[in-house]
Amino acid sequence: MKLLVERFTSDDDTTLSAVYLDGDFQCFGLEDEFREEKVVSETRIPSGTYKIGVRTTGGFHSRYSQKYSDIHQGMLHVLDVPGFEYILIHVGNTDENTAGCLLVGTGARAGEGDMSIQSSRLAYKKLYAKVIEAAKQGSLKIEYTDRDRTDKI
Repeated sequence: MKLLVERFTSDDDTTLSAVYLDGDFQCFGLEDEFREEKVVSETRIPSGTYKIGVRTTGGFHSRYSQKYSDIHQGMLHVLDVPGFEYILIHVGNTDENTAGCLLVGTGARAGEGDMSIQSSRLAYKKLYAKVIEAAKQGSLKIEYTDRDRTDKI
């Protein structure tokens, strides 16, 4: 099973993407901006393909165990990203809600300097339900592509 995060636009603070599961559109994504040199909590992860595991420790896991007690089995954790730790998929609407993590939402606003996603909780619950078993089995991957960077196309 594979998630594809196709980054399609970005500005100095935020990156928006379309998120697909095995080729089918699922939701929109939001991350921090691209930077040549990493700034902690202000930089999106590099394009590439990574495994997703399940993290069952930490503050997010504790909060989500209560908030989403009907479905939560651990945080979706993007593994082995060079120079990054604890990259998760979670809820949030703006770049202030992420520190390199991928936020998901059912809608997106792409205004320059005013990028956000909407209905994040709904998108998260739907996506989580579809992928958690594969993540637990170690068979879930995620690929990030940079269609927003014209210098890379």
